[in-house]
Amino acid sequence: MRKKVFGKTDLMVTPVAMGGIPIMRLSKKEAVDVVRKVLAMGVNFIDTATGYGDSEEKIGEALKERRRQDVVIASKSPASDKKLFLEHVDLSLKRLQTDYIDIYHLHGVNSEEKMKEVMEPGGAYEGLEEAIKEGKVRYPAFSSHHMPEAKKLMLSEKFDVVQIPFNFIDTEPEKEIIPLARKMNLGFIAMKPLGGGLLEDANLAFRYLAQFSGIVADPGIEKAEEMEEILRVIEDPRILSLQEKKKIERIRKELGKEFCHRCDYCLPCSQDIPISSVLLVKSVVKRMPWQNAVKWLDPAIEKARECTECEECLERCPYNLAIPELLKKNISLWEEHKKRAAETLP
Repeated sequence: MRKKVFGKTDLMVTPVAMGGIPIMRLSKKEAVDVVRKVLAMGVNFIDTATGYGDSEEKIGEALKERRRQDVVIASKSPASDKKLFLEHVDLSLKRLQTDYIDIYHLHGVNSEEKMKEVMEPGGAYEGLEEAIKEGKVRYPAFSSHHMPEAKKLMLSEKFDVVQIPFNFIDTEPEKEIIPLARKMNLGFIAMKPLGGGLLEDANLAFRYLAQFSGIVADPGIEKAEEMEEILRVIEDPRILSLQEKKKIERIRKELGKEFCHRCDYCLPCSQDIPISSVLLVKSVVKRMPWQNAVKWLDPAIEKARECTECEECLERCPYNLAIPELLKKNISLWEEHKKRAAETLP
């Protein structure tokens, strides 16, 4: 498979990476098999995080018999302070069974407060600098769902790689972030190219992304067949047809009324409801192991039951989502999933 230089790094990467969340749902043997099959297809980029359960361990097991220089590994830490960040780097190295990680992210810099914490003296960025000096990490990166913070971090000129949600529903990065990344020669990883599992047409999703040169799509992969389907699209470099463009517009209209972009402009909620977490029920259930989904969603759903329909969130949402109604819908959806799980799980 063709490879390209990734931004200002010296890494040669394939136009698609393997996202490491879904293999949390698999046994170690199954996960190792999937990772190795994906690598055998020519994909050389794997993305994971300390917070993705046992994903790093499974990837490490899959890679231990391969030449390290043949695979580009990216991981992440959500730590805000230097000490914990460095502990996470060492944990990642141990789990991945390697002595260096190519790209390491400050994970989820989604607010002004978080950005200040990670960048201040004694913050996680200092830990990232130290890890690079010690040879544990090669290139500094960050991930974010929030465009204002992403832009500020890019303009700081302290990072070589950025990871942002980008798909044909979540198109905000088109306006400033992708042009800025191109201008600054930063590697751009398109997180959630399938909308966190909500976009089911891989042909449309990846043909749309192929319009933007230089980005690496990072879909979560649970089955090798999923990557095979994606590669068929990527290796057939034709532009979107008029019919496909019309289909994208139709899906945008259908999902746009319910698709949460996780910008969190709706917050703070007077009842402390984590709105974006509640609106992720379908995506979380589809991508995470059941135990993790319960741990993530149960507290959020309980808070959502306290909604007073004050409608303050409606005034703040830039996408005009009917948030109180969507909270009710996701509460019901979660209850259905729990009922089904009680009937089927041992």
